[in-house]
Amino acid sequence: MEEAAYRQLLMRHWKASDEGDFEVEHEIYDHKSMLYYPQSGERISGRANIQASRYAQPNSKRFAVRRITGSRDLWVTEFLLSYDGKPSHTVSIMEFRDGLVVRETQYFADPFSPSPSRSALVELVTEGDLDN
Repeated sequence: MEEAAYRQLLMRHWKASDEGDFEVEHEIYDHKSMLYYPQSGERISGRANIQASRYAQPNSKRFAVRRITGSRDLWVTEFLLSYDGKPSHTVSIMEFRDGLVVRETQYFADPFSPSPSRSALVELVTEGDLDN
């Protein structure tokens, strides 16, 4: 697949995720795909289980893609994931084989206050400025 095709596939996936379209959201996964959440120590095996785990999740979710980068069979998406309005900066690392995700690892980071020790060295930005 060409890079533009991967990018289009990922944008379709994240748009479906944001809209709660569980069918389209999970078309991207191989039936034997693995999803890892290192922070909680979880691994979910298989597209059907990945889809079921997300369907069972009770919170209202929104996805705002910040950046997609990658090449060949390795792609990274940075996005802001909001659960019931609470934002979490998220990174998804997807490994593809034959145009489908065979492994995904997601990392989550909640916002935190700036450190006073860096105050003279940094420029504070808003959510919209993170894209620049």
